[in-house]
This record gives sequence, C-alpha cells and structure tokens, in this order.
Amino acid sequence: MRRLLASSIAASVGVACAGALALPLTLPAAAAPKAPATGAAGSAPDAPSDLPGSTRSLPLVPLAPVAPTARDRAVGSGSGGELGLTRRDVRHFSMVGVIWDDPDTELHGHVQVRTRATGTGVWSGWQNLETHNDDAADPGTAERTSGRVHGSTAPLWVGDSDGVEVRVRADGGPRTGSAAPSTRAAAPGTALPSGLRLELVDPGEDAAAEGASARRGPAGAPRTGALGTESAEELAATAANAGLAPLGATAIPELSLSATERELRTLPGTDLTASQRAKPHIGPRPRIITRRGWGANEKLRERGFVYTKKVKVAFVHHTSTGNGYRCSQAASVIRGIYRYHVKSMGWRDIGYNFLVDKCGNIYEGRAGGVAKAVLGAHTLGFNTNSMGVAVLGSFGSHKPPAAALKAISRLTAWKLGLYGANPRGKTYLKSGGGNLYRKGKNVRLNVISGHRDGFATACPGTQLYRKLGTARSTAARYQGR
Repeated sequence: MRRLLASSIAASVGVACAGALALPLTLPAAAAPKAPATGAAGSAPDAPSDLPGSTRSLPLVPLAPVAPTARDRAVGSGSGGELGLTRRDVRHFSMVGVIWDDPDTELHGHVQVRTRATGTGVWSGWQNLETHNDDAADPGTAERTSGRVHGSTAPLWVGDSDGVEVRVRADGGPRTGSAAPSTRAAAPGTALPSGLRLELVDPGEDAAAEGASARRGPAGAPRTGALGTESAEELAATAANAGLAPLGATAIPELSLSATERELRTLPGTDLTASQRAKPHIGPRPRIITRRGWGANEKLRERGFVYTKKVKVAFVHHTSTGNGYRCSQAASVIRGIYRYHVKSMGWRDIGYNFLVDKCGNIYEGRAGGVAKAVLGAHTLGFNTNSMGVAVLGSFGSHKPPAAALKAISRLTAWKLGLYGANPRGKTYLKSGGGNLYRKGKNVRLNVISGHRDGFATACPGTQLYRKLGTARSTAARYQGR
C-alpha cells in the first residue's frame, strides 16, 4: 500500500457511502451545549459543533516564591522564577495538561497541579505531570511542520473537577512548596519554555454511549439510536472499516481463528505472500471498539487519512494519564486525550493507532481503518511502517493489569499477522530522526517494542516494559507459532 494523503478519496468515499445507505446513520446523542471556550494563543479555539466537550487555555503567570528551605540552600536552588496559577474556580473539566510554544524545546523542571472535585468540594494533593511527552509525529512530516504543533506535558486525568491550581518550576529554580524532580538532568537555573499555558479539557458526555455501557458493561459497547444524518467526516471514518463491521458500528466483533484466516484472504489492500496464503500466522481478530463507540467528534481532526506501507513493528506506550479512572470512564479518557492531542498539541488526530484500558477493552485510535497501515504520531522517528498501542494509565511503579497485557497480545497477534510479522521476531526500521538514532539509520528492533526502544524516554513505564517479553510470546502463541 503506498503512502498517501487521502483527503479526496475520503470525500468520495463519504459520498459513495451516503448514496449506498437507504437510511442515513445517526450522530451520538449530545449533552446540553456548553458555552464556547475562548480561543487563545497556544491553543486553537473550539470549532462550532453540536457535540459536547471543550478546551480552555489559561496563560501561566509568575508566582511569588517562598523563603528557601535548608535543602534548597544545600543544593544551590534559588535562581529563576516559578510560573503557575493560584487556586481558582473554573468550568467543569476532567483532564489537565500544560503546553508551550516550541515543540522542540524541553521543559526541564516539574509541573504540579491540584484540583477540586465537583460536588464534594475536596481539593486533591499535588499531582505531578509527566514533563517529557515524547509521543510525536516524525520530523519533517506535514503533521510536524504544520505550524500548529506545541510542546506539552502528558495530559493527566483528574475526574470531574471545577477548581484548579498549578505551579511550574525549572530545575534549579525556587520552590513554593514540595516538588518532584525532573526525569532528565539540566543545568541549574534552566529557563522555562515560553508561552506556558494550562489546558483544561472537558471530554464531554456521550449520553448514548454511557447508556449502552450501563446495559452492556464497560467501555461503551455497541448501541443503536434514531436514524439521522452523518457528516462526511463520520461517514469516512466508519467506511474505513467497511468489510469488518457494518457502517456506523460502535464495535468490530471478535472472530474465531478460522473466520479470521478466511477474512485475511479477502481483505482489500492486503498483499499476502505465498507462505501467508499456505499457512497464515495470525491471531483471532479481537473485539475493537470503534471511534464511534467511544464518541469521537470527527469534526475535530483533519480530513482525510495518511497511510504508510505496512506494519512491521508495534510500539507499546502508556498514556501517563494516571490510573485513577474506572473502566466505565475509559471512553471519556480517550475523548480527553483525543481533544488534547488535536486542540492543545496541534496534531491532525489522536496520535495512537490503538488504545487499551485496564479491563482489557481495545479501542480504535487514529482514523483510517483498524486493518490498515495508518500513519500515527506516537514514536518520534519511527512512525513509518509501525503502529502505536497505548495502555491507559501510568506504569512506572504500578504493575499493568493482566487484562491489559492480554489485550496487547491479542491485538498485536492479529494486526501484525495481517502483515506477516512474527511477534517474537526482530526487524529493521529506518529512523526519521530523534534523540536516540540519527535520521536515516537502519535500526534493528523487536517486532513488539517499547517506546523507549526507539526514543530516549521512560515510556511505557518500567513495569509495563518488563512485561513485553510475555506479550511477545503470548502473541506468537495466538498466531500458532
């Protein structure tokens, strides 16, 4: 499959699908509309939409430092300033992050937030945001050079909140309270990036999805509703999975091994080798919740899809959004990440190709078709000929749930099997440039790798990274190897 930007194709697909449907599909039910967020430099204003959700962007201001502690004096802290926001009331939000102007500038320091829970009025303790958000589009690509991309922390899920306080301190700067160290070293007094802003993300409520979730279990199971009219973007997104599920499906059903093997031989755009046709090594297709299933607002992303040639490597990530979510909230967490990636960070769509929650539910990520080689923005320098699978949560010190590990194995056994890749094997990818490998270098990687294998980062967390060997062997077993 050749790499291409398929805006015109998506538009024609939308027209063809509209003609093919005797009765059009319906949009997910929307919550009562909220007042539109005020657009500000550093975060694009919300586009007019009847779908829920909002992003509010607040510039950070200097904070008055407290007197240095004995420890501060011992380590020589006391130069530079601290930015942030004092406690304040805000509109409801569930996810927070901090962005800045230049995506190539790193934030050497710490970022902490505390939030007030809606209803109880109880303030949380200080929570750390991961300051080095290394999931990104490749250098020199249209997505990376669009002029809309910003530097950012990882987003943090905090639940329904209506109050916030934030502080950002560079390494070597004065403290206004306790602080967590940066994950990377920097010279004392390192300046903070310019244009620091706090992003408050309301993922919105998908009433239809939550109703179905209550009836069918967690993670937004398939639902139906009154017939209505779909936008071109929604038609294109659902048509990308044609052949796997009906148009408008909220989930792609799992298949048996024999049914998966039969489907492999008939999937359009799949170039099978002679050995694949004789003995296809592929795991049974798992159930995958579609973008419609988790309530994606297709008007947020850029139109059209971008593809790469094949999928040779699966990079495993954690989202660093924290572990304080319920599985029934996973769709909301994903809508928050999607909005943060697009509206705050300036990407064309959510960066990951797939996401997995703690209960083992698998979700479609970037639009373009779950069986296709969709170009993501997940592993800087190695997005070509790869896919990104992100587990919702933070796994530096927390062990990943067994259900999530099984889901990684099932997903990779199927998706890598479409392209004849052995989960226990190794392969080569050419670096597009990054902090670990120079541009143009052919790098030997595990077919199932962690983000840190292609980029100098802590992702996917030490505890999840340690389990990748188990994921490789389990996925290979699902493929019959």
